[in-house]
Amino acid sequence: MKALWVLALGSLCLTAMADEVQTDVAQQQPPIEDYTYSMHLDIANVISMSEVPNVCEVVPMKMEYDDSKGQRHILRYSVMGNGCSSG
Repeated sequence: MKALWVLALGSLCLTAMADEVQTDVAQQQPPIEDYTYSMHLDIANVISMSEVPNVCEVVPMKMEYDDSKGQRHILRYSVMGNGCSSG
């Protein structure tokens, strides 16, 4: 009976620790900034960019980058998709 209690409490503790790890990762993620024309962008290193879809409309994009001080940023902006024909 004691072994059953130990297993039950152990699994409860592991679940609580797993939830805590996910919270830590979410807190490390920088907030998403919306681009405006008046923004001064300090982009030292681009980490990732979303791919432009093959549609003929304005689509949202995201770029993750580090600035010259090493701080991580996520920028949301809009571009025209690649699916428009020119003729």
